[in-house]
This record gives sequence, C-alpha cells and structure tokens, in this order.
Amino acid sequence: MIRRSSAAFVAAGLLAVAAPAFAAEEVNVYTSRQPALIDPLLKAFTDKTGIKVNTVFDGKSIEERLKAEGANSPADLVLTVDVGRLTDLVAKDLVQPVQTETLKKNIPASFHSEDGKWWALTSRARVFYVSKDRVKDGEIKSYADLADPKWKGRICIRPGDHDYNVALTAAVLAHVGPEKTKDWLKGVKANLAQKPQGSDRSQVKSVKEGLCDVAVGNTYYMAAMLADPEQKPWAEAVNIVFPDQAGNGTHLNVSGMALTKSAPHKDAAVKLMEFLSSDEAQHIYADLNNEYPVKPGVEWSKLVKSWGTFKADTLALAKVGELRPAALKLINEVDFNAGP
Repeated sequence: MIRRSSAAFVAAGLLAVAAPAFAAEEVNVYTSRQPALIDPLLKAFTDKTGIKVNTVFDGKSIEERLKAEGANSPADLVLTVDVGRLTDLVAKDLVQPVQTETLKKNIPASFHSEDGKWWALTSRARVFYVSKDRVKDGEIKSYADLADPKWKGRICIRPGDHDYNVALTAAVLAHVGPEKTKDWLKGVKANLAQKPQGSDRSQVKSVKEGLCDVAVGNTYYMAAMLADPEQKPWAEAVNIVFPDQAGNGTHLNVSGMALTKSAPHKDAAVKLMEFLSSDEAQHIYADLNNEYPVKPGVEWSKLVKSWGTFKADTLALAKVGELRPAALKLINEVDFNAGP
C-alpha cells in the first residue's frame, strides 16, 4: 500500500531506475510501520516546517527495495521496528551516519548506534502475560524462570527465530554467555505448551483459552488487544509481569529510524529525524502506539502508566544487534521451533 506519494515517487518506489525530480523541501520515507501509526507525526512535522513528507509503506521488503534501487533510490529515511532490522540496514550498507547535537541530546546512547547509523524512537518491553486465575503474584519473576521445570507445559511463545525472540535471546546471551543461553533455550523449549507459532497476541489468546498459563509478548500488544472488541477478553484474562526486576531488568526493543545512503533530500530528512526525537513528536508517537518514548522526561500515555513502572535492562541495543547472529544460531541448534 502506498500513501501520499507523487506519481514519480510511486513509480520509483516500485522499481527505481532513475532518480525523479522533487521539490526542494520534501522528505521521502520508506516505512514498515502502518500509516495510521505515523501519519499524525508526519503531519505535525509538515505543519511545523512546511516540508512535505511522502511515504511508502512496505511491511516486508524495505531492504530488498533499497538494494534494487541502489544509488537511484528516492528514499531519504527508513522508519522500522526491531533493532535487528535497523542493524541489518547497517550491515547491508544501505544507510549513512547522522550525528547532530539535537539527536545526541534527545536520544540516550543506549538507544542508538555509536556511529549514528540508526536511532531509536520508541521502546517496548518484552514481558510476561500471565493468567489471572492460574498464576499467583510473584510466582514467575525472571526470563530464567521460563526454563524452570515447574512451568512444564505452561509456556506459550511465538517462533524462536522471530525478530523479537532473537533479540531477547541476544540479550540473554550478552548477560550469561553461550553455554547458559543454550541451556536456557532448551529449558524453555521443554516447558512449551505447544509448538511455537502465531503472533504475540495469539499467545495471549492461548492463555485465555487455558492452553498455557504464561505468554511472552511486547507491551504495546496489550493496548492493541484492549482496542479490539474480539481480542479484549484475551487482554482482560491476563496480568502483565515485568521480568528481572531484581536482576538485569526487563528487555527492551525499539522502533527506529535510519538515513538512507542515497538520501536525495538529506538536509530535510535530518530535520525530520530531529523533530521525531523532540518532546512534541515523542509524546504524539507514545500516545498513538502506547509505547515508551526514548527521550527522557516525556510523559507516558495514560494506559501505559496503568501498567506500572519498571526497571529496564540498560544493555546497549547495539550489543543486542551485534549478538543476533549468534543468538539465532543457538535457537536453531536446539531446534527451538520444533516445540516440546
């Protein structure tokens, strides 16, 4: 689906062979985030600066699109989710560094790459959704507990090689090393109620239906379920538990941005990046998506506040991105997706 694109941008977005002409004050964005989640942000930027933003929504193949377009790509900026997708853009040499005082002031060091090739915008916590009826307060406290035999047949999780679970495994790997991480993966696998499948939300549905007692998922899915009449009963059947409050803290992942290597409108794109890191944009983004702003001091949405405060893992996400290949190797070595 393509939104707010000039005819030239549409053609170039599908298969660019030559860079089209644009007005001087434009920014072209490729995004894997649904338009409804970012359009209000981009409108606020245009209202503030007069700079037009053209967007192409692509949920799966932004990297392939950029590679095919090469130096002729019309894209200036990528907005995507998961540190893995951001680091993949870097690894494939599709983005360039940005270092401005505004970005460095607004976004903490743990939420961007050291060289400035990607910058986080919002974060989400990877938490436990536990049955209100079958799990007592304090009964499960840490990611390590997922491997405790007491939870045999009681855990639900999406496939281990999904980006979100690879990132979580990479964080575990950073903290405890490869041998203990492999043992942990084996333990979690043995405790699964079923073969890993579906989405984070479908795991919560399984808890509601009594198939399992604990599901692993991202926080913002709670908001999405509560907003959906069909899924609201799933959300109402569980409590949120923030793992590792007595240890390293709860694992975070991010949505983020990166300036493309070609960036025909670099100056305007950097202005948009700085705006997205501002108090105004961070507040809009956090409210729209019920995620956590990365800029310190920006107020959380009312719903997010209701879930309570928590200690977050301070592990640099660049380290998580670096360890993703090793984490995925361990996931595959234990044949995690085969299930219990």
